[in-house]
Amino acid sequence: MALEDLKKDPMMSYLLDALHDGKDIGHYGRLVFVMVGRHFLPAEELIRLMMQDPDCDEAKARSLVDQVLQHRYNPPRRERILEWSKRQEFPLCPHSDDPDACNVYKNLEFSDETYGNIAEYREEKIHAAEP
Repeated sequence: MALEDLKKDPMMSYLLDALHDGKDIGHYGRLVFVMVGRHFLPAEELIRLMMQDPDCDEAKARSLVDQVLQHRYNPPRRERILEWSKRQEFPLCPHSDDPDACNVYKNLEFSDETYGNIAEYREEKIHAAEP
Protein backbone atom coordinates (compact mmCIF):
# COMPACT_ATOMS: atom_id res chain seq x y z
CA MET A 1 0.00 0.00 0.00
CA ALA A 2 2.81 2.46 0.81
CA LEU A 3 4.26 2.05 -2.68
CA GLU A 4 0.83 2.80 -4.15
CA ASP A 5 0.64 5.93 -1.98
CA LEU A 6 4.02 7.04 -3.28
CA LYS A 7 2.86 6.53 -6.88
CA LYS A 8 0.12 9.16 -6.32
CA ASP A 9 2.75 11.77 -7.09
CA PRO A 10 3.55 11.90 -10.84
CA MET A 11 7.24 12.68 -10.29
CA MET A 12 7.69 9.82 -7.83
CA SER A 13 5.82 7.49 -10.17
CA TYR A 14 8.12 8.67 -12.98
CA LEU A 15 11.21 7.95 -10.85
CA LEU A 16 9.88 4.54 -9.84
CA ASP A 17 9.19 3.68 -13.50
CA ALA A 18 12.70 4.81 -14.48
CA LEU A 19 14.22 2.65 -11.75
CA HIS A 20 12.07 -0.31 -12.80
CA ASP A 21 13.35 0.19 -16.38
CA GLY A 22 16.95 0.11 -15.12
CA LYS A 23 17.71 3.76 -15.89
CA ASP A 24 20.35 5.85 -14.16
CA ILE A 25 18.30 8.57 -12.46
CA GLY A 26 21.42 10.41 -11.32
CA HIS A 27 22.63 11.44 -7.89
CA TYR A 28 19.90 14.02 -7.36
CA GLY A 29 17.24 11.63 -8.63
CA ARG A 30 18.32 9.11 -6.03
CA LEU A 31 18.50 11.81 -3.36
CA VAL A 32 14.98 13.07 -4.10
CA PHE A 33 13.70 9.50 -4.28
CA VAL A 34 15.02 8.73 -0.80
CA MET A 35 14.09 12.10 0.74
CA VAL A 36 10.47 11.55 -0.28
CA GLY A 37 10.34 7.77 -0.27
CA ARG A 38 11.54 7.39 3.32
CA HIS A 39 8.14 8.67 4.46
CA PHE A 40 6.37 5.82 2.68
CA LEU A 41 8.72 2.85 2.41
CA PRO A 42 11.03 0.97 4.77
CA ALA A 43 14.76 1.53 4.31
CA GLU A 44 15.38 -1.93 2.89
CA GLU A 45 12.77 -1.42 0.19
CA LEU A 46 14.27 1.96 -0.74
CA ILE A 47 17.68 0.30 -1.04
CA ARG A 48 16.27 -2.54 -3.16
CA LEU A 49 14.54 -0.09 -5.51
CA MET A 50 17.58 2.17 -5.86
CA MET A 51 19.77 -0.80 -6.74
CA GLN A 52 17.79 -1.04 -10.00
CA ASP A 53 19.73 2.07 -11.05
CA PRO A 54 22.85 0.75 -12.86
CA ASP A 55 24.99 3.41 -11.15
CA CYS A 56 23.83 2.48 -7.65
CA ASP A 57 25.14 -0.64 -5.97
CA GLU A 58 24.04 -1.77 -2.52
CA ALA A 59 26.78 0.14 -0.67
CA LYS A 60 25.92 3.39 -2.45
CA ALA A 61 22.18 2.91 -1.89
CA ARG A 62 22.64 1.99 1.77
CA SER A 63 24.94 4.97 2.36
CA LEU A 64 22.46 7.44 0.85
CA VAL A 65 19.51 6.00 2.77
CA ASP A 66 21.50 6.08 6.02
CA GLN A 67 22.55 9.70 5.41
CA VAL A 68 18.99 10.86 4.69
CA LEU A 69 17.57 8.98 7.68
CA GLN A 70 20.32 10.14 10.01
CA HIS A 71 19.82 13.81 9.08
CA ARG A 72 16.02 13.41 8.82
CA TYR A 73 15.94 15.38 5.59
CA ASN A 74 12.54 16.74 4.64
CA PRO A 75 11.19 16.23 1.14
CA PRO A 76 12.54 18.98 -1.12
CA ARG A 77 10.41 21.82 -2.42
CA ARG A 78 9.64 22.10 -6.12
CA GLU A 79 12.21 24.88 -6.59
CA ARG A 80 14.98 22.71 -5.17
CA ILE A 81 13.98 19.77 -7.38
CA LEU A 82 14.09 22.00 -10.47
CA GLU A 83 17.51 23.35 -9.42
CA TRP A 84 18.90 19.85 -8.89
CA SER A 85 17.43 18.65 -12.18
CA LYS A 86 19.56 21.20 -14.03
CA ARG A 87 22.71 19.71 -12.48
CA GLN A 88 22.36 16.30 -14.07
CA GLU A 89 21.49 14.61 -17.35
CA PHE A 90 18.38 12.73 -16.15
CA PRO A 91 15.46 15.18 -15.82
CA LEU A 92 13.79 14.97 -12.41
CA CYS A 93 10.82 17.03 -13.48
CA PRO A 94 9.75 16.03 -16.98
CA HIS A 95 6.96 18.66 -17.08
CA SER A 96 8.77 21.55 -15.44
CA ASP A 97 6.67 24.09 -17.35
CA ASP A 98 3.64 22.98 -15.29
CA PRO A 99 3.68 24.98 -12.01
CA ASP A 100 2.13 22.04 -10.15
CA ALA A 101 4.66 19.51 -11.42
CA CYS A 102 7.22 18.12 -9.00
CA ASN A 103 5.52 19.56 -5.95
CA VAL A 104 5.40 16.47 -3.74
CA TYR A 105 3.49 18.42 -1.10
CA LYS A 106 0.58 18.80 -3.52
CA ASN A 107 -0.01 15.09 -4.14
CA LEU A 108 1.38 13.30 -1.10
CA GLU A 109 0.42 13.44 2.55
CA PHE A 110 3.24 13.54 5.07
CA SER A 111 3.13 13.16 8.83
CA ASP A 112 2.34 16.07 11.13
CA GLU A 113 5.90 15.74 12.44
CA THR A 114 7.30 16.37 8.93
CA TYR A 115 5.18 19.49 8.47
CA GLY A 116 6.20 20.64 11.97
CA ASN A 117 9.89 20.17 11.15
CA ILE A 118 9.48 22.26 8.01
CA ALA A 119 7.73 25.07 9.89
CA GLU A 120 10.42 25.00 12.59
CA TYR A 121 13.18 25.16 9.97
CA ARG A 122 11.55 28.15 8.25
CA GLU A 123 11.19 29.98 11.56
CA GLU A 124 14.86 29.40 12.33
CA LYS A 125 15.82 30.82 8.92
CA ILE A 126 13.73 33.94 9.56
CA HIS A 127 15.29 34.48 12.99
CA ALA A 128 18.79 33.92 11.61
CA ALA A 129 18.23 36.60 8.98
CA GLU A 130 17.08 39.18 11.52
CA PRO A 131 19.66 41.80 12.56
